[in-house]
This record gives sequence, C-alpha cells and structure tokens, in this order.
Amino acid sequence: MNIAYSINDVPIRLSYERWYHITENHDDLASYFFEVLETVEKPDFIMRGNKGSLKAVRNFGKNKWLIVIYREISRKDGFVITSYFLDKKPKGEIIWQQN
Repeated sequence: MNIAYSINDVPIRLSYERWYHITENHDDLASYFFEVLETVEKPDFIMRGNKGSLKAVRNFGKNKWLIVIYREISRKDGFVITSYFLDKKPKGEIIWQQN
C-alpha cells in the first residue's frame, strides 16, 4: 500500500488491490502508479466529485489529463476510488487551483 497526502494534508491510501482494479479497467494507466499518487499530492486543480469525492487533475501534455478520484473520510484517512485519462480538460466546479 502506498500513501499520498492531499492538498488538505489527509493521507490518501492506494492499495495494490485498488490499483489492480483500476488498471483492469484502464490499462493505459498501467505504468502510471507513481503519477497517480503524485497527482493527489501536486494537482493542477481539484474539482468537486460525486457524493463527497474529490477529483485531482493534472495535465500530462497536449490532450492528456490524468484524473484521480478520491475520498477524504476524515482528517486522518482517505482512499483512491479510481483514476483515468481524458483527452481534454475536464469540466466542472474547480474548488482549488495551483498558483
């Protein structure tokens, strides 16, 4: 299991079981394990997700946006739900942005 700290300084868990599930559905992410963790820690911006989740977003060049959806359960615990690439900047409510 690996942990990244969100912009709110909450430890966000990424278990190997969860990583396996993510890469089974999004095989283009297979070599991006550490980039997923880094996106949680150093996103370009954070968007509001569904049902209390957050979306960390990071640009990886033209037409390549990494989205990591995670949940902060408490000030001391959180977990990655899923992750995927988009070919355009996601739309939605931005609640935090890197300066």
